[in-house]
Amino acid sequence: MDLRVHGPAPAAPFLGARDLLETEHDLSLPVHVRVREDPDERTWAGHYEDRHVLNISRQAASSALARELALHEFAHMARYEQGHASHVQSTREALYLALAGRSVERRKLAHCYQIANHMKDIYADDITLAVGPGSKLLAFLESSLAAAVADRPPTPPRPGLERISSSADPEITAVNAAFALALAERHDLLEPDHRLYDLAEIAATDAPGVDVDGFRRRFRDLAADPDASRYRRTLVEATRSYVTGSEPAAD
Repeated sequence: MDLRVHGPAPAAPFLGARDLLETEHDLSLPVHVRVREDPDERTWAGHYEDRHVLNISRQAASSALARELALHEFAHMARYEQGHASHVQSTREALYLALAGRSVERRKLAHCYQIANHMKDIYADDITLAVGPGSKLLAFLESSLAAAVADRPPTPPRPGLERISSSADPEITAVNAAFALALAERHDLLEPDHRLYDLAEIAATDAPGVDVDGFRRRFRDLAADPDASRYRRTLVEATRSYVTGSEPAAD
């Protein structure tokens, strides 16, 4: 795996992530790591004909989670090179199929894209957690969900209060809680009394219209290597379930 780091960040976390990935997987294309100054950049992977690009903020690249963040993005690259259905299926195409003939508010549509991203993350982290430890990831999931639950708007809403971020939206927080539980359960990271269950219960209470347990099962039980048709059907069903509560969806 050809790895090149561009920008003001230590190379060690990226080299460590590469070494972990290479215990079971390799990448055919070179990986360019581009360190950004914008702290809101976080991490995301781009795929091109001749390379993969890992974009990461300088803050994230210097954090205690840098190796784990890099490994997660390398896992996405591996899934892309494998041609895994989750990483080659057009999300827009699947959402168009799921929502055809329906009027969906922009907020809900953004949440549908988040659901699709969660499904991709499940498959990437099947690789991540096969080659690396899960303790830091579990702590990250717990802290992220705790922050989102604490950031929920007051009930009833205060006059004049407008929700300005997805993290403060109870409905997507509930979906995120389902994802966190699903990923942790899929890889046996949780004890029955783990705090993540309590946080997920709070998130579910704040969003009674979201079937948190249903989404937990959907994410947790995703087939390991679905063909394109099965994956598209699963994504369509998840989207319709979130937007309308309907099941199942036709392929």
